[in-house]
Amino acid sequence: MSNPSLTLLKHIFFRPSLRRSSKTLVAVAVSISLLISNFGSQPATAQANQYCQLSSKATEEKENLRLLALKGNKDAENRYQSLLQQHSKELEECRNRNWPKTQAIWLRLYPCDREKGEVAKIMDHIVNKGYNEVYLEAFYDGQVLLPTANNPTVWPSVVRTPGAEKVDLLAMGIEEGRKRGLKVYAWMFTVNFGYTYGRRADREQAIARNGKGQTSLYVVDDGSQVFVDPYNTQARTDIYRLVQEILRRRPDGVLFDYVRYPRQAGTDSISTKVKDLWLYSPATQEAFLRRGENLKGTELMRRFLLRGYITAGDINEVDKLYPQEDEPMWQGRIIPPPVEENVAQENSVEQKSVQQKPKLTAAQRQPTLQFELWQLAVAHAMQGILDFVALASYPAQQQGIPTGVVFFPEGNKVIGKGYDSRLQPWDRFPSTQEWHPMSYATCSSADCIATQVQSVLNAAKPDTKVIPALAGLWGKPISNRPPLEDQMQALRQFAPQINAVSHFAYSWQHPENDRDRKSCNIR
Repeated sequence: MSNPSLTLLKHIFFRPSLRRSSKTLVAVAVSISLLISNFGSQPATAQANQYCQLSSKATEEKENLRLLALKGNKDAENRYQSLLQQHSKELEECRNRNWPKTQAIWLRLYPCDREKGEVAKIMDHIVNKGYNEVYLEAFYDGQVLLPTANNPTVWPSVVRTPGAEKVDLLAMGIEEGRKRGLKVYAWMFTVNFGYTYGRRADREQAIARNGKGQTSLYVVDDGSQVFVDPYNTQARTDIYRLVQEILRRRPDGVLFDYVRYPRQAGTDSISTKVKDLWLYSPATQEAFLRRGENLKGTELMRRFLLRGYITAGDINEVDKLYPQEDEPMWQGRIIPPPVEENVAQENSVEQKSVQQKPKLTAAQRQPTLQFELWQLAVAHAMQGILDFVALASYPAQQQGIPTGVVFFPEGNKVIGKGYDSRLQPWDRFPSTQEWHPMSYATCSSADCIATQVQSVLNAAKPDTKVIPALAGLWGKPISNRPPLEDQMQALRQFAPQINAVSHFAYSWQHPENDRDRKSCNIR
């Protein structure tokens, strides 16, 4: 069942197509030998709860062994590795017994995480909380999680510290996750290429612009988001190469975030006229005009894009310019057959002839033509997103690696006479990709979150794998959202259609650790 918000656009031309120096380890207050003796000869049983979270005793034992192993204790290292395998097996068994079968968490790594043992510590925390998948951010804020020494993309590496040119945090994250039985997806920004891209003089034509001459730098509050023109060949080449490099690390999947246009505030959050749309960079305009199917249609499209409207005078002028053509035509435009009337001739009651209804005047045609041009412009913008995601997904799909799209359930809505400024056509994403709706509604209860998820399920084909993303903390509310336990319980009603859920984010659940990892000084 398709989303009713886009029924006006469905028949235009939508088609399937091609987001440190390490802290000095605090000295253990007792000797290494005493610590080892206290652990006993057998690993502790994890005693996971219904959310597959490990007991405090099990997590403490594992952490102590990890610290000892970092100090070079071989016995501790062996026992730590053994415990990793035990916890991996217990987690797998627990997830198979409990809903959901897949529980994922979103993770961002920082330069500090290159220090020995840091990524392992993070992955241990993730297993301890009952997660069996990690969405590891491989491209964010105009930086890539690739080593400086092997980064053929146009973006700088996250780790740029002298002497650390070969540090590959993406490969490290994937390796450490798999040691613990975790699947590790690469999560990446898509249409948002970041501030560093916007500073490049050789990429100026690739930046998306609206009809007010603005780029996203001027409309997004944080001033760091640079959205590109999805029709631009250079931008398409850059994202394709980036995905190829990420895939060399063999992640278990790839998630595409920011598959939309900029989110704006206030009255600008609703696009009501063509100049609100991101159609004013060269490649998008050229692609738009190529949708014209005769000279009349192309000329009216050009005038509409230039001024934001057409007049009866424009229609008369175009009719005179191209008298050999009938109606202006563009992709998806369907002209209804002429209305015929049976009209009695003056001198005969019995004889009838067929007479065509008089052609409408330009003034009568103008409202319909302008409305159809507006719909064409919106559909063209949305199709750009669909094509861009299809292109970015292609290398992974060729290798049999799963892909997914991350989106806001409200991002495709019709609002009054306009559209949500993000123009995110998520209900047109293919069912062959995972759908990850960001179900972040706030209403003090989980009811509005369940409503968001239900709206996505209503639009999805039966074979679509829908994996809602929830925001929150275990055991306590935050930002007018209930605890994760409550949110999870609200979604359980959708089983078995939903059997996988993700939580945003590791940084929320471990804020102190996240701050430390961001602020340390690498030496």
